[in-house]
Amino acid sequence: MNINIPTHLSAEAQDLVSSLLDTRERELEVLAGLTEAQMLGLRDKTIEPPIWEMGHVGWFQEHWILRRLDQADPIWPRAYRLYDSFNIPNAERWELAFPTEPETLDYITGVLSCAVQRLAGRELSPQEIYFYRLAINHEDMHSETMVHIRQTLGYTQPAIAKTRPAPPVIDTDFEPHDVEIPGGAFMLGATPDMPFVLDNEKWAHPIEVAPFRISATPVTNAQYRAFVEAGGYQERSLWSDEGWAWRQAARVEQPVFWQRAADHSWRVHWFDQTRPLEPFLPMMHVNYFEASAFCAWAGRRLPTEAEWELAAAGEPTADGRGFKPGKRVYPWGSGFPTPATANLDSATLGPIDVRALPDGDSAFGCRQMIGNVWEWTADTFDAYPGFEIDPYKEYSAPSFGQQKVLRGGCWVTRSRVIRNTWRNFYTPDRNNIFAGFRTCAG
Repeated sequence: MNINIPTHLSAEAQDLVSSLLDTRERELEVLAGLTEAQMLGLRDKTIEPPIWEMGHVGWFQEHWILRRLDQADPIWPRAYRLYDSFNIPNAERWELAFPTEPETLDYITGVLSCAVQRLAGRELSPQEIYFYRLAINHEDMHSETMVHIRQTLGYTQPAIAKTRPAPPVIDTDFEPHDVEIPGGAFMLGATPDMPFVLDNEKWAHPIEVAPFRISATPVTNAQYRAFVEAGGYQERSLWSDEGWAWRQAARVEQPVFWQRAADHSWRVHWFDQTRPLEPFLPMMHVNYFEASAFCAWAGRRLPTEAEWELAAAGEPTADGRGFKPGKRVYPWGSGFPTPATANLDSATLGPIDVRALPDGDSAFGCRQMIGNVWEWTADTFDAYPGFEIDPYKEYSAPSFGQQKVLRGGCWVTRSRVIRNTWRNFYTPDRNNIFAGFRTCAG
């Protein structure tokens, strides 16, 4: 990737260029090493062809930065017939006549070069900053998507250049426990002073939350193994009607990437390898139905969005009977994520022990609410009161009422994307994403 960087850039523009180059570098790392056949991949309703993903991130940049802001003519008109996610259904993407990988790289590099060059010598308007941030966030999200595509298809684990120099220290004295959270009126959602948020986070509004208890960490492999070995996948009473129908149709008897070894121990498919099940890693690659069935078995429940965000962002009053009116951007405060506070950016090349990273604890004592593993919540994804759609109208609104909300990010999620108010969303049957869950008492 060869991009000429203009010399006359404002501080804001320099930051945007740095992020644009960084997110593209990560995208190309995640795609590296795949054969031509692997770049197309197997047809599956839960993923896209990797070659489509590669071209799509460039098309998105062109659509919102070059064409929306400058009304420029298309760099390559055919791109709209290949990568327009608004108008090309997932099922049709394997039938498209894609250019070669080098040709695709030339296209997306050309778009990136134009997006960088237009920043030279200008004061950026709020609208320009917004669309650049949108494109950066979009590519960050798609680089994560590409990692779970590689996991789903059993490809090799992507080689990531910037990794953690040493493994995180594990607090071996840490014991699983519940955290008490006081009730009250909590302001759920983003506030206007935040530099960039998406439309589904807008705006903070009061939600009355009753006092509750939430697990300090996500559910672990060992805890979920007990559910599996107790026959949880065969016990009809633990599953909702929709969940049981999914289990039967998909013929699911255990988590999707688990397998029994000859000695009856459990092993986990990790990209193109299998590994022993590690008891203190967070349970991952379970869907909403599986998480809910576990909760029924354990006499627990999933947290609501408001409960999850309060546990992550709230600060208790001195007497512990309530919480302060303000909110934290991250569980640990306002400081940008670091390796000491959150497992993000693929820095550890996988999930880590749930007992690690005490510096990332929330004010209430919840650990790893940002990073490591996405967490299912009880709520269906829907608009907040007074919702106003953003220019990228296809992002949130088509999924309202149909998908479930996840919070917190995972080990692949980029640091600049995630925050306490970020709302991810997937259909409740999706078990190939890096998702787990934590539970509430009763």
